[in-house]
Amino acid sequence: MSISEMFSDALAYPFNNIKALLLYVVLGIIVALLGGATIVDFAVAFTTKGVGGAALAGLGIVGVILFVLVVFLVEGYALDIIKYGIERRSDGPGIDFGRQVSNAIKLVVVSIVYYVVPAIITLILSLFLRDWLIAVIGVILFIVFALANFMAKCRLAKTDNLGDALAIGEAIGDISRVGIGNLLITVIVVFVILMIIAFIVAIFMGLNQYLGGIILGFAGVYFVFFYNRVIGLLYSTA
Repeated sequence: MSISEMFSDALAYPFNNIKALLLYVVLGIIVALLGGATIVDFAVAFTTKGVGGAALAGLGIVGVILFVLVVFLVEGYALDIIKYGIERRSDGPGIDFGRQVSNAIKLVVVSIVYYVVPAIITLILSLFLRDWLIAVIGVILFIVFALANFMAKCRLAKTDNLGDALAIGEAIGDISRVGIGNLLITVIVVFVILMIIAFIVAIFMGLNQYLGGIILGFAGVYFVFFYNRVIGLLYSTA
């Protein structure tokens, strides 16, 4: 599959899965409502004494837990979009709460590892090398591990296995299998499309704030579908 074919598929994918797209919009609304309600509960709890304040603080804690669970569910759902892209399936994922939340937690672990490792290496090298050389090495390590993290995310989406995602050597090897050129082109094109979407949303926001808000919500969900779809399709060429 060529780069142009991947982007053509990914751009159309959200519209080919309207039910899944609307489901994701609902999840996004739930996240926003839970986040807002939790902030309000904690804010009022700090200014309320006695049992009322404690009750509001308790509701705030429950809100935080629910907020985190829904965010993890959304992230796990996005991983399944990648998986469907790797398998080149045209349908949209359904909700599998336990597995998707579990995978999202694994994704957090993976991201931490892939950004902590280059930081530790750079810190160790800083004990022996000059500042300018450390800066160069640090930038190179960051780029390599950021791209490897892309591959690790795909490996996790493909197998649901944390061990596969944390196989750093194999993830780095996937970069060459996909092609560094293809990766960079994909990143650039995705960024350009994001800027175009942001520009369109800004126009609607200027015309009407409420309409702009609706467009922003839909556009955000559309971009998540598109972005994760194109990542999955790209990895399928490895």
